[in-house]
Amino acid sequence: MFDFVNRKKRVVQVFMGLLILPFLFWGVESYRTMGGEGYVAVVDGEEIPRREYEQALRDHHERMRAMLGANFDSAMLDTFEVRNSVLERLIQQRLLHREAVSNGFTVLDSQVIKTLREAPAFQKDSKFSKQQYEELLRNQGLTPAVFESRVRQELLLQQLLDGYSDNAFAPKAVAEKVHYLTEVKREINQSQIAPEQFLSQVTPEESDITSYYDQHRADFDLPERARVEYLVLSLDAVAKNETVSDEAINTYFSEHQNEFGKAEERKASHVLISIAADATDDEKRAAKEKAESILEKIKQNPEQFAEIAKQDSDDPGSSMRGGDLGFFGRGAMVKAFEDKIFSMQLDEVSDIVETNFGFHVIKLTAIKEEKRPDLEEVREQIANKLKLEMVSNIFGEIAEDFSNIVYEQGDNLQAAAEKFELSTQESDWITRDKAEPSILANEKLLSAIFSADAISNHRNTEAVEVKPDTFVSARILEHKPATTQSLEVVREQIVGKLRKQMAEAKAVEEGQAKLVRLQAGEEVSDVTWDEAKQISYMQPQGLDHETLRAVFRAKTNALPVYTGAINPKGGFNLIRINKIVESESVDKTKLDSFTKQLQQMITQEEVSSYLAALRQRYDVKVKQDSF
Repeated sequence: MFDFVNRKKRVVQVFMGLLILPFLFWGVESYRTMGGEGYVAVVDGEEIPRREYEQALRDHHERMRAMLGANFDSAMLDTFEVRNSVLERLIQQRLLHREAVSNGFTVLDSQVIKTLREAPAFQKDSKFSKQQYEELLRNQGLTPAVFESRVRQELLLQQLLDGYSDNAFAPKAVAEKVHYLTEVKREINQSQIAPEQFLSQVTPEESDITSYYDQHRADFDLPERARVEYLVLSLDAVAKNETVSDEAINTYFSEHQNEFGKAEERKASHVLISIAADATDDEKRAAKEKAESILEKIKQNPEQFAEIAKQDSDDPGSSMRGGDLGFFGRGAMVKAFEDKIFSMQLDEVSDIVETNFGFHVIKLTAIKEEKRPDLEEVREQIANKLKLEMVSNIFGEIAEDFSNIVYEQGDNLQAAAEKFELSTQESDWITRDKAEPSILANEKLLSAIFSADAISNHRNTEAVEVKPDTFVSARILEHKPATTQSLEVVREQIVGKLRKQMAEAKAVEEGQAKLVRLQAGEEVSDVTWDEAKQISYMQPQGLDHETLRAVFRAKTNALPVYTGAINPKGGFNLIRINKIVESESVDKTKLDSFTKQLQQMITQEEVSSYLAALRQRYDVKVKQDSF
């Protein structure tokens, strides 16, 4: 999708994020008063409170719940990767804020006002609506003062990062070379020498088997294991036992209409004739004339719109899809483009539409009408939300009561199960490092399960908060200490590993030998070549990265040329390069568009490097056992 779509969408996402993800903007009053709750990380002497981190996780879960609807599965988010990414985001915000302040960046009141007034989320009939602004904030439990403080924080950080995004530069020679490399193709045949064909030819020596076992003895250790029964007390589980009146559901539905349904979306395709930001009047005139000629061609053959877009559009993102931009709602596109799209009839082709990106010919291909569900469709959703609200304020007391019972009646979980209407569950074998289901894979919980008291006395573990608003207590049913498997037990496993290694080595040896003969000009009759195919960096046709690099590193003065590479999955890839397929000459507008994309990639790399450098410059400590 072309540049202005991405840019506009980012603005929209920022504002919706500000509304539904309060953890993203931590520099506000509510998070400055969270002392005494413990912390998960320290950034240059400043703690990130555990409560803030937990709120971050909750909001991340809620955002995913809203996005996925019925397909939402909280287990997908209960991973170290998700928890760590949320924490890393908080750390990065702290670091960026310190940099912005230390470099003297400030945000004027006028900037905040301008940003709010231009946000599509707060506009009605294309104008800022104070009533809509305050209503949206009120629905999210925010005051204008707190929200505007968050906007100020976002703008402050954006100023810092704009120094990179606004100054990315790709020299013309570099852009031309990179563009050439993305477009040029090589026609090749491939022959794969697979290890499997050598398995029957190899047998490891007894001494090799013994040596492998001695050198890798730790690989065959069976770790300490246990089977446990456990209880899970969660906010969701407690909420399920509550009841909500029909009157409460009806009232919520009538007062929160904006939460339900989906706004109208439209799907369009376009042909873009781009113009550079510094284009002369003559260049603009020529671009418009080209767009007009394309429009005439489309009018004569409207069914050929996709093919014409592939051939003539300067938007590299959508042109390969026949100009298809997918579905989008209001606020995702620049105004002139959006106004035209939402005034068109289905299958209509527009006249020339001018934006600051160039001249567009647009075709409206589909419409998703605004959807407003009736009460019955969302009754269960509302009931669940109200139940959560009912118990969220008292859940802390419930969790404390749960913790007391599993401790005081530590020889069984039955009392707690009965009191809180929970079901006792049993695990398969788990270890200190690995546990299924994932809810048991919490470092603190596993440490408690494998403690001396839990093992020797079969006592309940303490109630451990394994994720926000979710507590688990476990009790060992069966325990096995760590043991080392004997050579006789693991012999076949070792033999299989050694045979695989030997077969891979023989495949590589044979492949390299055949490559030497081919490069020397010999006829090698036992090489079977696959059907010829054209490959490029953008279309590798299934080639792995190393083989692809070998193809494009090969000198092609005299064809055919032979090259090869070790297959990362085992074996060897032999390649015959038959011919070079040069790319078509690229006009200035297409090259300008590609250069912009290259600059965006450079920007992303520079920002990533900058964040990594900040992480090294400041003292950042993470409490690994806290999340």
